[in-house]
Amino acid sequence: MVTSRVAVLGRGVVPAGEPVLRGDDRGVLHGDGLFETMHLRGGEPWLRDAHLNRLRAGAAAIELDLPPAGALVDLIDTVRAGWPPEREGALRLVCTRGPEGGGPPTVYATLAEVPAAARRARRDGVTVATLPLGVTARARPELDWLPVGLKSTSYAVNTAARRWAARTGVDDVLWVSTDGYVLEGPTANVVWLSGTTLGTVPAAATGILPGVTAGWLLDRAPELGLRAEERLITPPELHRADAIWLTSSIRGLAEIRSLDATPRAPSPLTAPLLTLLGFPRPPRRS
Repeated sequence: MVTSRVAVLGRGVVPAGEPVLRGDDRGVLHGDGLFETMHLRGGEPWLRDAHLNRLRAGAAAIELDLPPAGALVDLIDTVRAGWPPEREGALRLVCTRGPEGGGPPTVYATLAEVPAAARRARRDGVTVATLPLGVTARARPELDWLPVGLKSTSYAVNTAARRWAARTGVDDVLWVSTDGYVLEGPTANVVWLSGTTLGTVPAAATGILPGVTAGWLLDRAPELGLRAEERLITPPELHRADAIWLTSSIRGLAEIRSLDATPRAPSPLTAPLLTLLGFPRPPRRS
C-alpha cells in the first residue's frame, strides 16, 4: 500500500517523503504504539467512531495518553480533505508513545488507495492455511499483566505469519491455539455460517482483536434472516461450516475458497453480505 498523503498532528499535511518520526521514537524502537485503519468510501471514513473507540480502549489498556477525540477527528479530516469520492481509500491513524525520555506521543495519519490485492480478495476470495500460535485459547486474557485485544504497532508476529503464507503459497493464515481452537488471522477476523447462524470467535475470552467489521456484520445478521453467535470453534468444525470469510476494514469481506488445501464451493451469501457491508456485488463467477 503506497502512501499518497501524510498529516501530522499539529503540523497538518506534510510531503509523503518528509520525516515524521524521530529516530528514538518508541513506536519504532519498541513497537510501543497503536493504530487503526479505516476504509474511506465516498470520501468518508466508514465506522470512524467505532475505530476511535477501539483505539481509545487500547490506549487505556497500555496507559498511552491520546489527544482529545476532536483533535483526532480533525487530523482524519485533514488527511482526507479533497480525496476523490469515487476512489476507495485506506486511512491509517497511528499513535506512538513518542521519543524516549518522556516526549509527547507522536500522532499522524496516512492515506492511500486501497491495494488491488485487497479488492481482488473481496471479489475472488482467498486461500488460507491454519498455523499454530503457540498459546491456549484462553491463555492471554488470564494473564492480568498482559494487555490483549490491541491493534498494536508491534507487528513482527503478524508479518512473520504473512511471510510464511507467501512461502507456503496461500493468501493468508488462521492462527490456531495449542488446545485446538481457531483464533484470528494476522490482519483479519474469521466469520462463518453454520445453517442460519453467523458466528465469530469471542474476543474477550481469547484476547484476539475485537473486529470492527465483524462486529458490525454480526449486529446486522438478522437483516438477512440469520442469528449471530460468538463461540470457540475447532478447525474440523470450521471445515464443516457452510461458508467461511475473513473480515477486515479494507478488504471488507473475503470468502475463504480453500482451507488447508481443501477447496470450498462459493457461498450464495457472500454477495448479500458484501451488499450489507456497502460494497458492490462481485461479478458472477463463470
